Amino acid sequence: MQSKSKEQHVHDVFESIAPKYDLMNDLLSFRRHKAWRAFTMRKMNVQPGQTAIDLCCGTCDWTIALARASGSGAIVGLDFSQNMLDVGAQKVRKEGLDRQISLHQGNAMSLPFEDNRFDFATIGFGLRNVPDLEQVLREMKRVLKPGGQVICLELSKPIWQPFKSVYYFYFERILPALGKLFAKRYEQYKWLPESLKAFPDSNQLADKFRDIGLRNVHAYPLTGGIAALHTGTKGTDKG
Repeated sequence: MQSKSKEQHVHDVFESIAPKYDLMNDLLSFRRHKAWRAFTMRKMNVQPGQTAIDLCCGTCDWTIALARASGSGAIVGLDFSQNMLDVGAQKVRKEGLDRQISLHQGNAMSLPFEDNRFDFATIGFGLRNVPDLEQVLREMKRVLKPGGQVICLELSKPIWQPFKSVYYFYFERILPALGKLFAKRYEQYKWLPESLKAFPDSNQLADKFRDIGLRNVHAYPLTGGIAALHTGTKGTDKG
């Protein structure tokens, strides 16, 4: 029941903030989210024709970047907020990528795709919002081809003082006020820091990658640890 209420709350949050989501991402990340994604893309080294599913794709910036890197491979964007997908679909059409990218409204905990389909399964700033992150990671692993990679870019917990204290003050006090000012959504942005408190730190999340059987797991703290990239590879055997 609790997970369902969280799921509904998250859905309502993102349905309501969709028009201002990109602006608020800038404020949330000190305008670093684009640099973090560029770093992630370099680590992924997407090859021509490779395929990917981008979970919690939001307004599709990363989905579009994956399509550009692949050139011809089919890219799927999935999100449970139709309002977010509507904003993303406009971007996809503007980029002329609507034949390469297909967008789906769906649940990251139960993906409507067969096993062993994609070269990459990505999730950007969405894993801390799901009711059961291990279930989402298992689903990401399931739909990957053997040798494919799970890629998670997410907010994390700063690792050194005094930056840690400054960041939490910003995150808990200043950010909700900015949400009210720019997006007229105080309660929704007050919820964002609360979502991070219960989320594992970068080492704990790396352990969860290993727990579900991913191999070659790496964690890369970004900008003093306020975000982290995690990568893991699906084995090529049945184990």
